[in-house]
Amino acid sequence: MFGSKEKALFLKNCHLPKTDSFNFGKIARYFSKSTPENATQVISDKTYHDLDLDEVFMMLDRTVSKVGQQYLYNAFRTIPANENRSKKTEALINIFKQDAALKQTVLNELYRLRKPEAYYIASLFQEKHLQKPKWFWLVPVLSALSFLSVLLTVFYPPFIVLLLVLLAGNFIIHYWNKNNLFQYTASIPQLLTLQQVTKKLLKTNAFNKTDKLQDAVLCIDKLGKHMRFFALESKMEGDFSQLGEAVLEIIKALFLFEPILLFHVLKKLEKHRPQLEELFTFVGEIDTVLTIDAFRSSLPYSCYPEFFDGPEKHLQAAEIYHPLIPGAVANSIHLENRSALLTGSNMSGKTTFIRTIGINTILGQTLNFCCARSFCLPRLHVHSAIRISDDLLSEKSYYFEEVASIKQMLNASRQPHPNLFMLDELFKGTNTTERIAAGKAVLRYLNQKSNLVFIATHDLELTDYLQEGYNLYHFSETVENGGIHFDYKLKTGNLKTTNAIRILELNNYPAEVIAEAKMLSEARQKVQAGKVY
Repeated sequence: MFGSKEKALFLKNCHLPKTDSFNFGKIARYFSKSTPENATQVISDKTYHDLDLDEVFMMLDRTVSKVGQQYLYNAFRTIPANENRSKKTEALINIFKQDAALKQTVLNELYRLRKPEAYYIASLFQEKHLQKPKWFWLVPVLSALSFLSVLLTVFYPPFIVLLLVLLAGNFIIHYWNKNNLFQYTASIPQLLTLQQVTKKLLKTNAFNKTDKLQDAVLCIDKLGKHMRFFALESKMEGDFSQLGEAVLEIIKALFLFEPILLFHVLKKLEKHRPQLEELFTFVGEIDTVLTIDAFRSSLPYSCYPEFFDGPEKHLQAAEIYHPLIPGAVANSIHLENRSALLTGSNMSGKTTFIRTIGINTILGQTLNFCCARSFCLPRLHVHSAIRISDDLLSEKSYYFEEVASIKQMLNASRQPHPNLFMLDELFKGTNTTERIAAGKAVLRYLNQKSNLVFIATHDLELTDYLQEGYNLYHFSETVENGGIHFDYKLKTGNLKTTNAIRILELNNYPAEVIAEAKMLSEARQKVQAGKVY
């Protein structure tokens, strides 16, 4: 499938962003069926999509193998409960930095698992295998009778009638089993390749040969002679002539080799699921480490996150930036026993900044680096309510979807671990008076204990009622020379000026519309100045 020139070109550019398509249905298969161990949080689908993490994954993915790609995706979405994973990552990166020849050897081996069929290896230890039907006892009996009838035919030719009868019946079972066999002609040959790759990597003496890993290699060694039949089956069309293929098919059908071998191998695989996953994890982890190192090297700058344990609330980021935005404006923020409330007009940068904090909080805890000069924070569970829409299928309005999302945050805030809550325009699905009243109550509740809250809002009234527990920040723009200019710089304090009506003027709204809007805005500001919630 892959020629030597294509392989050389791929390995030469494997440190660059991928240009091929991403099949997230297959990439996420391992993650979706995993039961995370030693993980403090699995990033929810809601937060994953709120932070555009599909796009982040596509940018950072420099894996060579499909096994590594699936492992990287799983690592990206699971926050470990301790430092063991990050320490192992750094140790392996140092090994590769000190030995370029080893790195090249590893890349060459990982390339053997580049085929899309390798996506299905995980199914062998994660999914339920086919079970023998109750009548399967008949299969070995028919196979033995076929063998006996061949011997009898040699010495007494009339027995060929029995042989033909058996062949006809066995063909029915043989082709019944074809669909069963098809499910494994991708995964089992790739499992053999995975085992061969693991053996080759262990010969380098650069990696820790644990008892579990060596046991896994020996286990597949013992199964190898049976599983090689599936490798033959998967490439038979290209290697055999039509006549040879027909003869081989008759022999396999007569003696029912395929169903007997298939269920024998499945029985063995069922007993060795942990060993299969051990091989998968070993190779996936190495590919993921190489990806982390390659992506870090591609960044303008990055840092190792600095975590601290304690009851105090603290977050400090120096020149933090969004990894998806070319030439992104970097910002710094320091929170001490307080959260952050951001105001500003649309497109000024406040929601992007919140996403920047969320993405780097996840990257720091899952892949051990942040897009910043420095980033100091507690180990946080990450939750968001940024991108909410109506659920037409269940007939839920925007407001009810938002209520459900916020309720999950309120529940999470009562847990003993600290959380990062990210919200954009709280309760915008309801009227202004109740939105501000409910928003104030919710934001005060979420801000308890060691929880950190980042909230973006257009409701300037909230800034007056939350100054006790929140630092105020804003993003602003300038309107000059008939245009709008954003600097995307985070500024301390409350937003002093607004430009919404001025922007309407720039877009040539009717003069009477502008005049009435200004009058009503000034009147409302006077009324709001006297309100207390």
